[in-house]
Amino acid sequence: MLLQGTVSNVQSGLHDSIGAMHMQMELMAIGNKNVQGFDKVGYQRKDAVVSSFADVIGIHALSEAVDDKVGRIVETNQPLDLAITNKGYFQILNKDGSIELTRDGRFKLNEKGELLGLNDQKVLTQGGSAIQLPFMPESLNHLTIDRDGKLFIFNPKTRKMDFVDTIGVVAADGRAVLEPNIKQNCLEFSNVNLAQEFLEMLPYRKNFDANRQLFRLQNESLSTAIQQLGGS
Repeated sequence: MLLQGTVSNVQSGLHDSIGAMHMQMELMAIGNKNVQGFDKVGYQRKDAVVSSFADVIGIHALSEAVDDKVGRIVETNQPLDLAITNKGYFQILNKDGSIELTRDGRFKLNEKGELLGLNDQKVLTQGGSAIQLPFMPESLNHLTIDRDGKLFIFNPKTRKMDFVDTIGVVAADGRAVLEPNIKQNCLEFSNVNLAQEFLEMLPYRKNFDANRQLFRLQNESLSTAIQQLGGS
Protein backbone atom coordinates (compact mmCIF):
# COMPACT_ATOMS: atom_id res chain seq x y z
CA MET A 1 0.00 0.00 0.00
CA LEU A 2 1.33 3.39 -0.97
CA LEU A 3 0.34 6.35 1.12
CA GLN A 4 0.70 9.81 -0.35
CA GLY A 5 -0.06 13.20 1.13
CA THR A 6 0.92 16.83 1.02
CA VAL A 7 0.56 19.86 3.22
CA SER A 8 -0.36 23.05 1.41
CA ASN A 9 -0.43 26.51 2.91
CA VAL A 10 -1.68 29.13 0.46
CA GLN A 11 -2.50 32.42 2.09
CA SER A 12 -3.17 35.86 0.72
CA GLY A 13 -1.16 38.88 1.79
CA LEU A 14 -4.21 40.24 3.61
CA HIS A 15 -4.55 37.02 5.58
CA ASP A 16 -0.86 37.11 6.50
CA SER A 17 -1.11 40.68 7.75
CA ILE A 18 -4.21 39.95 9.83
CA GLY A 19 -2.58 36.89 11.34
CA ALA A 20 0.57 38.82 12.19
CA MET A 21 -1.43 41.64 13.83
CA HIS A 22 -3.40 39.08 15.84
CA MET A 23 -0.17 37.50 17.08
CA GLN A 24 1.32 40.87 18.05
CA MET A 25 -1.85 41.77 19.94
CA GLU A 26 -1.68 38.52 21.93
CA LEU A 27 2.00 39.09 22.70
CA MET A 28 1.23 42.60 23.93
CA ALA A 29 -1.65 41.20 26.02
CA ILE A 30 0.81 38.98 27.90
CA GLY A 31 3.02 42.01 28.54
CA ASN A 32 0.02 44.03 29.74
CA LYS A 33 -0.94 41.18 32.09
CA ASN A 34 2.54 41.36 33.62
CA VAL A 35 2.31 45.12 34.03
CA GLN A 36 -1.06 44.77 35.76
CA GLY A 37 0.42 42.10 38.05
CA PHE A 38 3.33 44.29 39.16
CA ASP A 39 1.82 45.16 42.56
CA LYS A 40 0.07 41.83 43.16
CA VAL A 41 1.21 39.61 46.01
CA GLY A 42 2.66 36.32 44.77
CA TYR A 43 2.22 37.13 41.05
CA GLN A 44 4.76 35.42 38.80
CA ARG A 45 5.72 36.94 35.49
CA LYS A 46 4.55 35.19 32.31
CA ASP A 47 6.89 34.68 29.35
CA ALA A 48 5.49 34.38 25.83
CA VAL A 49 6.54 31.21 24.03
CA VAL A 50 5.98 30.96 20.27
CA SER A 51 6.34 27.41 18.95
CA SER A 52 7.04 26.22 15.41
CA PHE A 53 4.57 26.67 12.55
CA ALA A 54 3.31 29.98 13.93
CA ASP A 55 2.86 31.16 10.33
CA VAL A 56 0.47 28.26 9.78
CA ILE A 57 -1.50 27.87 13.01
CA GLY A 58 -1.38 31.50 14.15
CA ILE A 59 -1.99 32.29 17.82
CA HIS A 60 -2.43 28.58 18.58
CA ALA A 61 1.36 28.45 18.47
CA LEU A 62 1.52 30.91 21.37
CA SER A 63 1.68 29.77 24.98
CA GLU A 64 2.79 31.12 28.35
CA ALA A 65 5.65 29.98 30.57
CA VAL A 66 5.89 30.98 34.23
CA ASP A 67 8.97 32.89 35.34
CA ASP A 68 9.55 31.39 38.80
CA LYS A 69 12.25 33.76 39.99
CA VAL A 70 11.59 35.10 43.50
CA GLY A 71 9.92 38.52 43.58
CA ARG A 72 10.27 41.50 45.88
CA ILE A 73 10.14 40.68 49.60
CA VAL A 74 8.40 43.37 51.67
CA GLU A 75 8.10 43.48 55.47
CA THR A 76 4.53 43.87 56.77
CA ASN A 77 4.89 43.17 60.52
CA GLN A 78 1.83 40.92 60.31
CA PRO A 79 2.53 37.55 62.03
CA LEU A 80 0.48 35.55 59.53
CA ASP A 81 2.04 37.13 56.45
CA LEU A 82 4.53 34.66 55.00
CA ALA A 83 6.93 34.88 52.07
CA ILE A 84 8.80 32.00 50.40
CA THR A 85 12.25 33.30 49.53
CA ASN A 86 13.16 30.19 47.50
CA LYS A 87 11.26 28.60 44.63
CA GLY A 88 8.09 26.78 45.66
CA TYR A 89 4.42 27.19 46.48
CA PHE A 90 2.06 26.99 49.44
CA GLN A 91 -0.71 24.40 49.13
CA ILE A 92 -4.27 25.55 49.82
CA LEU A 93 -7.47 23.52 49.65
CA ASN A 94 -10.34 25.17 47.78
CA LYS A 95 -13.96 24.68 48.80
CA ASP A 96 -14.54 22.44 45.76
CA GLY A 97 -11.85 20.04 46.99
CA SER A 98 -9.17 21.06 44.50
CA ILE A 99 -5.66 21.90 45.66
CA GLU A 100 -4.20 25.20 44.50
CA LEU A 101 -0.56 26.23 44.50
CA THR A 102 0.16 29.84 45.40
CA ARG A 103 2.92 32.14 46.56
CA ASP A 104 0.41 34.50 48.14
CA GLY A 105 1.14 34.15 51.86
CA ARG A 106 -1.60 36.40 53.26
CA PHE A 107 -2.98 33.99 55.83
CA LYS A 108 -5.49 34.31 58.67
CA LEU A 109 -7.20 32.29 61.43
CA ASN A 110 -10.89 31.46 61.73
CA GLU A 111 -12.77 30.91 64.98
CA LYS A 112 -11.80 27.21 64.93
CA GLY A 113 -8.11 28.01 64.83
CA GLU A 114 -7.75 26.86 61.22
CA LEU A 115 -5.08 28.55 59.12
CA LEU A 116 -6.76 29.96 56.00
CA GLY A 117 -5.78 31.66 52.79
CA LEU A 118 -7.07 35.00 51.58
CA ASN A 119 -10.31 33.50 50.25
CA ASP A 120 -10.88 31.12 53.17
CA GLN A 121 -9.04 28.18 51.60
CA LYS A 122 -7.45 25.81 54.11
CA VAL A 123 -3.66 25.92 54.26
CA LEU A 124 -2.19 22.42 54.04
CA THR A 125 0.75 20.67 55.69
CA GLN A 126 3.45 18.72 53.89
CA GLY A 127 1.26 15.64 54.41
CA GLY A 128 -1.77 17.29 52.80
CA SER A 129 -3.88 17.82 55.92
CA ALA A 130 -5.38 21.13 57.05
CA ILE A 131 -3.51 23.12 59.68
CA GLN A 132 -5.45 23.74 62.89
CA LEU A 133 -4.17 25.20 66.14
CA PRO A 134 -4.83 23.27 69.38
CA PHE A 135 -6.19 26.47 70.93
CA MET A 136 -6.63 30.11 69.99
CA PRO A 137 -3.67 32.33 70.90
CA GLU A 138 -4.15 35.44 72.98
CA SER A 139 -2.29 37.34 70.29
CA LEU A 140 -1.08 36.52 66.77
CA ASN A 141 2.36 37.50 68.03
CA HIS A 142 2.27 34.25 70.04
CA LEU A 143 2.64 32.36 66.75
CA THR A 144 6.03 31.69 65.23
CA ILE A 145 6.85 30.17 61.84
CA ASP A 146 10.48 29.26 61.19
CA ARG A 147 12.27 29.17 57.85
CA ASP A 148 11.28 25.51 57.28
CA GLY A 149 7.58 26.28 57.77
CA LYS A 150 7.31 24.80 61.26
CA LEU A 151 4.49 26.49 63.15
CA PHE A 152 4.77 27.02 66.93
CA ILE A 153 2.29 28.50 69.40
CA PHE A 154 3.03 29.94 72.83
CA ASN A 155 1.39 27.87 75.57
CA PRO A 156 0.54 30.14 78.55
CA LYS A 157 0.19 27.11 80.84
CA THR A 158 3.70 25.77 80.29
CA ARG A 159 5.23 29.09 79.22
CA LYS A 160 6.78 27.27 76.27
CA MET A 161 6.41 27.22 72.48
CA ASP A 162 4.45 24.14 71.37
CA PHE A 163 4.99 22.68 67.90
CA VAL A 164 1.74 22.61 65.87
CA ASP A 165 2.59 21.41 62.35
CA THR A 166 4.67 22.20 59.26
CA ILE A 167 3.25 24.37 56.50
CA GLY A 168 3.63 22.53 53.21
CA VAL A 169 5.75 24.05 50.44
CA VAL A 170 6.03 22.15 47.16
CA ALA A 171 7.51 22.60 43.71
CA ALA A 172 5.29 23.04 40.64
CA ASP A 173 5.33 19.26 40.10
CA GLY A 174 4.19 18.54 43.66
CA ARG A 175 7.54 17.52 45.13
CA ALA A 176 8.21 18.80 48.65
CA VAL A 177 10.64 21.72 48.93
CA LEU A 178 13.00 20.86 51.78
CA GLU A 179 14.43 24.36 52.24
CA PRO A 180 11.70 26.90 51.42
CA ASN A 181 13.32 29.59 53.58
CA ILE A 182 10.04 31.13 54.76
CA LYS A 183 10.06 34.63 56.20
CA GLN A 184 7.39 35.56 58.73
CA ASN A 185 5.97 39.11 58.81
CA CYS A 186 6.77 39.45 55.10
CA LEU A 187 5.04 39.16 51.73
CA GLU A 188 6.43 38.49 48.28
CA PHE A 189 5.26 40.84 45.58
CA SER A 190 5.61 40.13 41.87
CA ASN A 191 8.89 39.46 40.07
CA VAL A 192 7.88 41.84 37.26
CA ASN A 193 10.35 44.47 36.07
CA LEU A 194 8.29 47.28 34.52
CA ALA A 195 11.17 48.66 32.44
CA GLN A 196 11.78 45.22 30.97
CA GLU A 197 8.10 44.76 30.13
CA PHE A 198 7.84 48.08 28.29
CA LEU A 199 11.06 47.41 26.35
CA GLU A 200 9.85 43.97 25.28
CA MET A 201 6.51 45.36 24.10
CA LEU A 202 8.12 47.99 21.84
CA PRO A 203 8.96 45.63 18.94
CA TYR A 204 5.51 44.05 19.17
CA ARG A 205 3.91 47.48 18.75
CA LYS A 206 6.22 48.38 15.86
CA ASN A 207 5.49 45.07 14.11
CA PHE A 208 1.77 45.58 14.63
CA ASP A 209 1.92 49.07 13.11
CA ALA A 210 3.98 47.80 10.17
CA ASN A 211 1.53 44.98 9.44
CA ARG A 212 -1.42 47.35 9.81
CA GLN A 213 0.11 49.69 7.24
CA LEU A 214 0.81 46.76 4.93
CA PHE A 215 -2.78 45.60 5.35
CA ARG A 216 -4.09 49.04 4.38
CA LEU A 217 -1.91 49.16 1.26
CA GLN A 218 -2.98 45.68 0.20
CA ASN A 219 -6.63 46.47 0.87
CA GLU A 220 -6.43 49.66 -1.19
CA SER A 221 -4.77 47.78 -4.05
CA LEU A 222 -7.44 45.07 -3.93
CA SER A 223 -10.25 47.64 -3.88
CA THR A 224 -8.73 49.45 -6.87
CA ALA A 225 -8.46 46.17 -8.79
CA ILE A 226 -12.09 45.27 -8.02
CA GLN A 227 -13.28 48.70 -9.17
CA GLN A 228 -11.34 48.43 -12.44
CA LEU A 229 -12.70 44.94 -13.08
CA GLY A 230 -16.23 46.13 -12.34
CA GLY A 231 -15.91 49.06 -14.73
CA SER A 232 -14.56 47.01 -17.62
